[in-house]
Amino acid sequence: MPVAGPQSWDITSGQGDLPYALVRLRPEALNILAAHAPRIAGRIADGRGPQRVVVEIGDILGVTVYETGAGLFVQNDLGVRPGNFFTVPPQAVGPDGNITVPSAGPIPAKGRTTAEIEREIVAALKKRSLEPNAVVTLLDQRSSAYTVLGDVRAAGRYAANAGGERLLEAIGRAGGLLGAGNESWVVLERNGKKAVSPFGALIDEPGNNIYVRPRDLIYLYREPRTFLAFGASGRQGQFPFEAWRVSLSEAIAKATGLSDLTADPASVFLYRGETREVAAQLGVDISRFEGPVIPIIYQADLRDPGGYFLTSRFEMRNKDVIYVSNAAAVESTKFLNFVRTIVATVQDPVTLANSAKALSTGGGTTIVTQPISAGN
Repeated sequence: MPVAGPQSWDITSGQGDLPYALVRLRPEALNILAAHAPRIAGRIADGRGPQRVVVEIGDILGVTVYETGAGLFVQNDLGVRPGNFFTVPPQAVGPDGNITVPSAGPIPAKGRTTAEIEREIVAALKKRSLEPNAVVTLLDQRSSAYTVLGDVRAAGRYAANAGGERLLEAIGRAGGLLGAGNESWVVLERNGKKAVSPFGALIDEPGNNIYVRPRDLIYLYREPRTFLAFGASGRQGQFPFEAWRVSLSEAIAKATGLSDLTADPASVFLYRGETREVAAQLGVDISRFEGPVIPIIYQADLRDPGGYFLTSRFEMRNKDVIYVSNAAAVESTKFLNFVRTIVATVQDPVTLANSAKALSTGGGTTIVTQPISAGN
């Protein structure tokens, strides 16, 4: 009696209390997976342009006040002077958010741009100075900065650019990657939210290359992505991606394909954990599972020529597991070999006993031995 191979069914048919959900690889499933591929833009939904850089507490400002002629700051003397201006010594924005300008008093600076602070100074000096003008310079931008850490050549804090910088530009500003791009991952933390994406996703998908904002934390690390292949594949073991995007068909090819003698092309399985949201969209009854990750087994049928197109569109993820099932004929052969081994094990004592009895009753061949004389 042959041993039945693995069952395959659609997600719509009942699967009882199995500790996993089996999903046939279909175009609808591929579209759902593609929509939920790891990407920063999807996790941190912030597609705004460059953020307005404002002055915050701790920033160092330089202030210069100009007058059109002799007045409050410029004396009417005959001496040589560099120009009709007065420079205030650099000062940090205090805990109250203000700076101090002589004859103008405290000037609110926190949360304002340098242009807005200039207007505040001019308004405070108008009644005391002769046609004043002010220039405010942000000398040391200590608060409106982002941080780049990890596997980059120059980790540190960088002042936010008023013109705006995207993630790739920020990474380049930190000296670029230390390792290979296909092994690098990018973590962006903003306002308590964290998103993780392969570095290649920033290049191939422009939507992921969002603008950096003050107080962002960018962390880069290396983790070679691998997958496992078992069963009736050409080779078994752990295989590196060696690229940031690898399809299921390419992964099977890395394992030297299916074994012609033992594999069942209709029973190629991929094991992966999916989020509850993705599993629900795939049609899985998530109520019978606990935890945020649902174990999913995808089944591909490579006997159908269309199955090759589906596996070419199915994108592999880190730590995926591929299992190629044996064909039913191979399972039958294993079963018959097992039965043959049992029968042979049982027959061996019987054969030995019959042989011993035949020898004891003379039924066997008699061998006569004679001593060798000295003359021979």
